[in-house]
Amino acid sequence: MGKTLVEKIIGSHAGKEVVPGELAIVDVDLAYFQDWTGPLAIVQIKEMGIKKLKDPKKVAFFIDHSSPSSAKELATDHNRIRAFARETGARLSDVGEGVCHVITSEYFVKPGDIAVGADSHTCQGGAFGAFTSGMGSTDVAVAAALGKTWLRVPESIKMEVTGKFPKGVYAKDLILHLIGTIGADGATYQSLEFHGDTIDNMPFHERLVISNMAVEAGAKCGIFPSDRSTRKYMEEHGRAKDWKPLDADPDAQYVKTIKIDASKLKPMVSFPHTVDNTRPIDHSDCKDRPLNQIYIGTCTNGRFEDLKIVADIMKGKKTHPGTRLVVTPGSRTVFLKMLKSDVMETLVEAGAAINSPGCGPCPGSQTGLLGDDEHCLSTANRNFKGRMGNPTAFVYLASPATCAASALAGKIADPREVI
Repeated sequence: MGKTLVEKIIGSHAGKEVVPGELAIVDVDLAYFQDWTGPLAIVQIKEMGIKKLKDPKKVAFFIDHSSPSSAKELATDHNRIRAFARETGARLSDVGEGVCHVITSEYFVKPGDIAVGADSHTCQGGAFGAFTSGMGSTDVAVAAALGKTWLRVPESIKMEVTGKFPKGVYAKDLILHLIGTIGADGATYQSLEFHGDTIDNMPFHERLVISNMAVEAGAKCGIFPSDRSTRKYMEEHGRAKDWKPLDADPDAQYVKTIKIDASKLKPMVSFPHTVDNTRPIDHSDCKDRPLNQIYIGTCTNGRFEDLKIVADIMKGKKTHPGTRLVVTPGSRTVFLKMLKSDVMETLVEAGAAINSPGCGPCPGSQTGLLGDDEHCLSTANRNFKGRMGNPTAFVYLASPATCAASALAGKIADPREVI
């Protein structure tokens, strides 16, 4: 019987063939933490009496959620992480280098890997044809210390996406449509495996958006074949030698197949306070809904291509009076690319406030938090109550293009009208 992508990858790391539902102990290629989950992991490693990491080069810490630190307690946690990285030889990505998931995509994860991270959106690495998934701090601490972890082999749902995106529709709209269709628990502890001619022709940075948000449908991972698009992205980041082709077998078994015609999709908006509370942009709920802030960035849509879309729409124009525009590049690489192009100048002239690379206000820690009863449209992956630092505020999710159009209008706006 043929194997799905996750069955192939988990089996290769377990040293045997595996089937869905089976528990497997697997070797781990990367274990990583951010500055909110890393300190707890360090405590756990020390309490286990472990003095040395199995392979420090396969362990990484990222200071991104409060970067630079926004409180003395967080600054102290950052120092604890820096000290542990020095003591053990673990990799450290410090203030200003960017979001963990963006950096791991640029320089770490490769096809066929198993990576675990103490952050929900570790699943972003599935775009490479890798099994990457979020776990609790203690589980990832064990993986970092021993180089192994255990997991249940997930069942797989085949996503068959065909057709060409209409003008103004992007991967963010596709994943919001999917989550709104199957619900926040529609793929709980399953793998969403993406296929179809839409996927074959999709730029790699767009695949990262989809895999990043797979967890918002409850999925253990969102995974793509490793193909020419993967190879091109890795070549652009100096990692051509790490690429290899990888795909599911033609006779792989899936629990079900979901088919989506991309040509029929519209720009989508996720309404507060759950990601699956979605509407197409022409829904009456979207009409004339004023916005206090637009936030563009995060591990979901903080790449250069996302910011270029925004700059192209806003070039020569100004943010609507009364609506703030906050932009955070996903990594230092993205930030430098903005500086070397006209993207930075265009956004600043349009009225944007630019943060240093990191998570920014997305997790509710700093640099762009919301006031009481304010409404914000964001390119992030979550809009839970209190997500951006204020439980009385309202967070909506959309693509960079929809956010750019809305920044100009001061309300939720259709990007198809300005592209």
